[in-house]
Amino acid sequence: MNKVPLTKIGADKMREELKKLKNEDRPRIIADIAEARAHGDLKENAEYHAAREEQGFTEARIKDFEGKLSNAQIIDITQIEHTGKVIFGTTLLLSDEDTGEKLTYQIVGEDEASIKDNRISFNSPIARALIGKMEGDIATVTTPGGNREFEVIEVRHV
Repeated sequence: MNKVPLTKIGADKMREELKKLKNEDRPRIIADIAEARAHGDLKENAEYHAAREEQGFTEARIKDFEGKLSNAQIIDITQIEHTGKVIFGTTLLLSDEDTGEKLTYQIVGEDEASIKDNRISFNSPIARALIGKMEGDIATVTTPGGNREFEVIEVRHV
């Protein structure tokens, strides 16, 4: 199986979520199932069916996180020499060449991406256009609305 890149922070968050699923959610769901069973007829017991459904969802998430962490290539960007080059894990200050708007993004793994937190997947069109660029370079990104150009103002290793 291929290695999946994750930032150190993303891997730590995933481990924390996995720990919560195993140590808090799983025991609570087991208790909910036991309590629902005690109510009698399982065929018409909505609490039982809801708890079993939640159990299936939780076990699938546990398996997913364990698989991703076992195949993760964890990259600690703070340990990589700063060269001004855009690479996985770097945080970028960009300038939209058309509007002059300043944007900040961090390039992360797919499971860490969150546009509201300004973290974009390394597989996204904008990240693919930016990776390998240096501070001062212009990257052209093909979007559904046409090409957009971004200048790389600063590359940070945080």
